[in-house]
Order: sequence, then structure tokens, then C-alpha cells
Amino acid sequence: MRIHRAWAVAAVTFLVLLGSAAFRSSYGLMLVPIESDMGWARSATSLAVSVNLIFYGLTAPFAAALMERVGIRRVAAGALLLIAAGTGLTVFMTQAWQLVVLWGVVAGLGVGATALVFGALVTNRWFVKDRGLVMGLLGAAFATGQLIFLPLLATVIEDHGWRSASLIICAMTLLLIPLVLLVIRDRPSDVGLRPYGADRTVTEDSPTQGAARRAVSVLSDAMKSRPFWLLAATFFICGWTTNGIVSTHFVPTGHDHGMSATMAASMLAVVGIFDIVGTIGSGWLTDRFDPRVLLAVYYGFRGVALAAVPVILGPSVEPGLVVVMIFMGLDWVATVPPTVSLCRTFYGVERGAIVFGWVFAAHMIGAAFAATTSGILREANGTYTSSWWLAASLAIAASVIAWAIPRSRTTEREPAHA
Repeated sequence: MRIHRAWAVAAVTFLVLLGSAAFRSSYGLMLVPIESDMGWARSATSLAVSVNLIFYGLTAPFAAALMERVGIRRVAAGALLLIAAGTGLTVFMTQAWQLVVLWGVVAGLGVGATALVFGALVTNRWFVKDRGLVMGLLGAAFATGQLIFLPLLATVIEDHGWRSASLIICAMTLLLIPLVLLVIRDRPSDVGLRPYGADRTVTEDSPTQGAARRAVSVLSDAMKSRPFWLLAATFFICGWTTNGIVSTHFVPTGHDHGMSATMAASMLAVVGIFDIVGTIGSGWLTDRFDPRVLLAVYYGFRGVALAAVPVILGPSVEPGLVVVMIFMGLDWVATVPPTVSLCRTFYGVERGAIVFGWVFAAHMIGAAFAATTSGILREANGTYTSSWWLAASLAIAASVIAWAIPRSRTTEREPAHA
């Protein structure tokens, strides 16, 4: 039995997201070493992370529209080149503003173009059957990246310094570019195929607007609807409670409690292990159950886990901490498949990917606020406790907001059936 090419495209997409995850996993590990090496304050390094998260989020919707305009393959290859430049050139920096430019702007643009919006567009175009499952698999790329790269990079940083870790990320990202150009195609019709699970080949019109104009136009239309604001609100909080507080500040929080960076990275790797299970499981559940209910449950569990972190964190790994990290892992990117599904339900296949790009922008803006706010609270109070409890409160609020998302008949423009 011949395997549909959609699965090869999905596999390479997974690797691209994995490469992007390598960089996104690194900055939490590198904050303290860079500060010690360069003599910079936590507020300066946190600013670079915040700028990265803002560019990461704001790039996503424009990247989705640009992929419609010039092709998924070209945009993905260019994005990987930006990530490689933004990481590799940091070994030459001498001033804090250079970290803001390289991490924040250059790498931020790259990771924004290879964000989950990229995965959502690939899924929407190449799959009709098992879309939720595939989106769950692609969502697990970040978790897999954590699992692989956090312990590896922590060891490299400890033994050889943060510059060596930066060069490893740079080299790995460059190696992905030929694979993208070889395997990924923009649409199944480009190679004479129909989407996986479709009864007939889909003919799609090329967008007549420029990428930026289309992204803004779709946003303007979406802003007139209530579901967009509710989804954006929940994903703002999602970003605050994942990338913003956990990815950026868990390792420094562990340092404050006497935990080594390698041990803290191992705890984040536990998150990565169970995130794979949780995200794939969430994709399966999204194909079968109400996505709104799933989101409400996920955010509620996340709030409980976040509230427990500052209470049970210490110099050594206790069973309670492992349990919390397992729950956090199961819940980490589990919110993505239901959110993608709701965007597609309310706004259609092509426009839904761009709308998800804007919702994802809210995610990263939330993460940027959290990264900066948590750093400021740490400097002001000498502890991260208030930062974790604030994040927990917001997660509970997101659970309530998810219940308010209206039910809707699907407006998705599925391929016509024979």
C-alpha cells in the first residue's frame, strides 16, 4: 500500500517545527549564562526574549498570508535561514542591544514564520481526514524539541558555554533547508494529488491581494465577530502561561530555589515527554468532542499546576514536582488542536489559517507580557512566587472564557464530494 505524500510533507513540517523549537527552548537556559558572561541585567535579557515573542507572534499571520502568496516551501526555507542567522551571530555580540536585534527581531521573524500557523496551513491544505490528529502531531513538535534539546543544550552550556549551544542550533537549522526544498510542496495539486481523505482534487484560487493586505483584511473581518475576541483572549493567556512564564522563567526560578540548570532542564524535558502524549491525544479528542469544552478543561488543569510550582519547587526533585510537570506537559500544547478547529469552523479553511495566525499573535503577545512582567516582579520582590500565582489566576480565567465561545455550524469549505 502506497503512503500518501501528505504524510511525508507532514513529517518534514514536523522537523521544521522541531528546529524552531530548538531555539525556542534555548533562551530560558541561556539567560543566566549570558548575564554572567556579559554582565547584563535580567531586565535586559528578558527584553530580548519579549521582543522575540512579539515578533514571533506578529509575524505569524503575515507569514500565513505570504505562504498563500509565494508558497509554503519558500517561506519556510527563508524562515529557517533567519533562525540560523539570529542564533549563530550571537557569538559575536558585545552589547545588550545586539541580543535584542538578533534574538528579538531576526530570530523572532524566523520562528514566527515557522510557528504552528505553518503547521495549521499544511494540515488544512494536505489533509481532510485526520486533521485534528495531524495538528496534534505537529503541535507536539515543540514538546519533542524540549525533550531532545533541553538536556542536550543544558549539558553543552554547562561544559562548553552558551556560544557552543548557539552554533549547534544554527548548524541544525541550516541542515533542514535542503530537506524543505526537496519534499514540501505548496498544495497537493502541485504534484497531481488530492488532499488525504478527499474524494476529489481541490481547486483553489490564488489570492489576489498582497500578503500583508490579505492578512489585515482577514483580521478586519474577524474582529467583527465575537468568537475571534474570545479565542484571542484565551490564547493570550495560553502564551502567558506557557512560553511567557514556564519556558522563559522556570529554569531561573529553579535557580532561585537551589536547583541546578541541568536538573531544571530535565524537568522541562518531562513536560516535553508528556506534551507529546497530551497534544496527540488532544488532536484525537478534537475530532470527536466539542473543542470549547476541551479548552475549558485544559485551562482549568493548567491553572492548578501553575499555582503549585512555587510551593513545591526546591533544590531536589520531589514526587510532587514530577506530578505537576506531568500535568503541565499533558496540557502544554493541548490547546492548539481545539483552537485551530474552532478557527476553521468559524472562518473556513484558508481564512481560518490566517485567523489562527492572528490568534497565535495574541498568544505570543501574552507570552511577551509574561516574560517581561515576571522578570520585573522577580527584581522587585526577589522571588518569582507572585509571577506563578498571577499566571495560575489567568489560566482559570481562560477556562471561564472558553465556555463563552458560541456553538456554530461549520462554515468550512470542504472539498466537494463525488
